[in-house]
Amino acid sequence: MINPSAHSWIQKYLALSSENLDVPKSIKDFYVSLRKSGFIYGHIHELAFLKSIQLTGWKPNEISKIALLDALFGLYTIQSTQKSKVDFVSSLQQFYCTISLQKGNWTEADLHLKYSKINLETVLNERVKTNENTISQKFSHILTNALLFVDVLAYYKFLNQKEISHKYIVSLEELIMSVVTLALQSKINKSQYDELLYKLFETSLRFGKHAKVNLQNTTDLNIDLLTHKLEKYYLYDLAVMTLWADQKMDVEELQFLENLAQVLQLKPRFTQQSILFSNEFIETYKNDIQYFKFTNPVKHFYEQASQNVAILINRNQKRLTKELLESKELLQLLAKSTSKELDAKEKKKVKKQLLDICKTIPSLTIFLLPGGGFLLPLLVKYIPQLLPSAFNENTEDTNS
Repeated sequence: MINPSAHSWIQKYLALSSENLDVPKSIKDFYVSLRKSGFIYGHIHELAFLKSIQLTGWKPNEISKIALLDALFGLYTIQSTQKSKVDFVSSLQQFYCTISLQKGNWTEADLHLKYSKINLETVLNERVKTNENTISQKFSHILTNALLFVDVLAYYKFLNQKEISHKYIVSLEELIMSVVTLALQSKINKSQYDELLYKLFETSLRFGKHAKVNLQNTTDLNIDLLTHKLEKYYLYDLAVMTLWADQKMDVEELQFLENLAQVLQLKPRFTQQSILFSNEFIETYKNDIQYFKFTNPVKHFYEQASQNVAILINRNQKRLTKELLESKELLQLLAKSTSKELDAKEKKKVKKQLLDICKTIPSLTIFLLPGGGFLLPLLVKYIPQLLPSAFNENTEDTNS
């Protein structure tokens, strides 16, 4: 079992991949596998290549991290002649360090000195985050990066050319936002999700803020930087996803897609499959896709937070149970709260003792962060499930 929030999870993935990795031979089939997994759409329901790993019970950022690694390793398996896990880690370190150096004020001379020391686990954790938290900067990001495939495209170019330009990634992000903007402009009837979807893409940009697009049609797109089919496949699928978000397509939208396909020089067979698959994907996973839930950001935040707290509690169940059983006064106060309102002094005691317990369990230190106190009611919600008999006994004592 892999825990993407624990140390050495990358090594664990690579160890499991020795016998279970299923990567197609062609680059087109590689892309189709990523699309089927939901990676291309920013909603991942399975790993594309290491399918033996089940994603049930994982937080969105954990799923995104391991899916990004899965995509990068799958690409390496197809493209590299080395076929070595050590070489894969080394190349990925050099790839991300090159991007980091070019983005910052480092010199080229720093590259070889620094790339071997880069912590890939930290890098991938940062890559899955969006640049903006809609609810509060104090909490973990609600939305994970919807444009993770940009990393895959850049890594593809890096593997083939042994270098990567910061300008390429910036230009690719700008082109993506131009295509998304034009797609939305082609819609006659705007839906409630259009602005949210655009915001999701915009906050997923990693190399700067998006400038306003002044393009009028697809012929204005500058596609000179596109050198292989993966880039074109991705741009077209994002356009289709943007238009299919409301699960309907009018004549103007279909015309836009036809024009875009001509500009990108895509074959009709691919474009037809893209439209059909996108519709099927949204129909299947609509209830789970993040931005469809986002009409009420506060409600969605607490739903997401509740899921994350449940995962943390499940992973630390034994230790948390032990700590709670040793806190007799806390149990009595929690039991009392089920039948009557606690006074201010009692509430303060409950909060203090719960935070003291969280200090002893590293995974639960999220409750100690600024604003973490707002999550304590979620922790209290799951306590009866941890201590059914003890908690019920305390309830009986309180009511007697």
